[in-house]
Amino acid sequence: MNKAARPQPEPRDAYRAFRTITTRWIDNDQYGHVNNVVYYSWFDTAVNAHLIEQGVLDTAKSEVIGLVVETQCQYFESLAFPQAIEAGIRVAHMGSSSVRYEVGLFAEGAPMTAAKGHFVHVYVDRATQRPVPLPANLKQVLEQLQCPK
Repeated sequence: MNKAARPQPEPRDAYRAFRTITTRWIDNDQYGHVNNVVYYSWFDTAVNAHLIEQGVLDTAKSEVIGLVVETQCQYFESLAFPQAIEAGIRVAHMGSSSVRYEVGLFAEGAPMTAAKGHFVHVYVDRATQRPVPLPANLKQVLEQLQCPK
């Protein structure tokens, strides 16, 4: 039986863009560290804020929106309030209507990820909720987030 390699933390240079996220008191769970569901909200925050800042997403008006169809997270070190988190983002795969975003979460200034994960957006027409090709302006922004192979 061939076992898959155990996931490992990654360095900062594995990611193309960064966003600082401030932890909140409510993020901690009863064990004194950030609850796992919060990590997923950070993935969404990092990617969508980047797309908004780049002018390719308007959450109220964009005709094409991304819906999450898959997500995963791997944890290496605990994060806790009060701590600043630096989320690194990259595009691992771009299809005709879907994108796999990968996000690395770093404690402020740390060289390696405390957690890393991914989610897949399928881009759909807001009105019909049916998949559509990635708009050209979005593709241009996504290409800047791709890491060299």
